[in-house]
Amino acid sequence: MAKAALIVIDMLNDFVKGALKCPRAQRIIPQIRKLIRAARKKGVKVIYANDAHLPAVDAEFDVWGAHAVKGTKGAEVIDELKPQKGDFVIEKRRYSGFFETDLDILLRELKVDRVILTGLHTNCCVKHTAADAMFRGYKIIIPEDGVEAFSEEDHRSGLEYLKKFYKASVMSTREVLEEMG
Repeated sequence: MAKAALIVIDMLNDFVKGALKCPRAQRIIPQIRKLIRAARKKGVKVIYANDAHLPAVDAEFDVWGAHAVKGTKGAEVIDELKPQKGDFVIEKRRYSGFFETDLDILLRELKVDRVILTGLHTNCCVKHTAADAMFRGYKIIIPEDGVEAFSEEDHRSGLEYLKKFYKASVMSTREVLEEMG
């Protein structure tokens, strides 16, 4: 998996324990931590795609209310998964990590051809990031125990959608770790 990148999506204070708290996020933290450690050890780049909304003007506030406002504690990655030196952080203002960000050019500069998507939410930000990854020619890997949603139904339907429409390889964290070598 030398040409892979691990993308951690929206594992932010506001999504894990704040304004848009998802209690189910707790169950994926250990899996994402394992993937981050292995990626760093194997030279797989770790990229964080984080909501960083502008106060009072962001269109997502009409749907979800204020959350992950740029520069606030709520928009910071949770302590358990903090970025380290050598990781990359991409700020986003919409669901997709690609929309109007530098993610694609970064992946191309890193010569990445597949992305391992983790984080929140399977049926929203993970799904939209996967869509844009597929549209740009990246292969998509989803550790099913490394992504979550507000409900089991949303999580499962998101996984099925990712498999059906984006040909995502959905596997366990253990299987992804085995592929990393």
